[in-house]
Amino acid sequence: MDVDTGTLFLALLSVAAEVTVVLVAVVALTSRSALQRLRDVLGEQSLQLAFVVALVSTAGSLWLSEGAHFTPCRLCWYQRIAMYPMSVILGIAAVRRDVRVRIYALPVVLIGASISIWHVLVERFPSLESATSCDPANPCSLIWTKRFGYLTIPTMALSAFALLATLLLLAKETDA
Repeated sequence: MDVDTGTLFLALLSVAAEVTVVLVAVVALTSRSALQRLRDVLGEQSLQLAFVVALVSTAGSLWLSEGAHFTPCRLCWYQRIAMYPMSVILGIAAVRRDVRVRIYALPVVLIGASISIWHVLVERFPSLESATSCDPANPCSLIWTKRFGYLTIPTMALSAFALLATLLLLAKETDA
């Protein structure tokens, strides 16, 4: 897969994640009964869906560095540190149907999202980048790809973290 096609594919997945998060937020803010129905429909599959999101995010991140040859900056590595274990943790939780994974997965996801937010800010405002936090040879303000006028790699990561948080919050105990 060439770089242009790969980044477009990842950007489209990110937009789908963003739309999903916004729709769930609108439902949550407008109707408790609709939110409950959504949990009834998606709640039992939320862990499996979260596992898929984490796995695709991990694979996409690896493709960006190994396939597209985009060298990860320091903040990218910190986001990876938060995302990569989610593939394993959520995979195990999905197989075991263990909704209690929220207790330890959600804080890691929120930390990853916070790092993504900071990274987006550093990209938008390079003056925030300090010599002590980012490598001058591979600055965190470097934008490797930009899709749809706003989607960069940290924005894509933030989209994945937001979707993971949403799915973890929707997860409910199964009868089995």
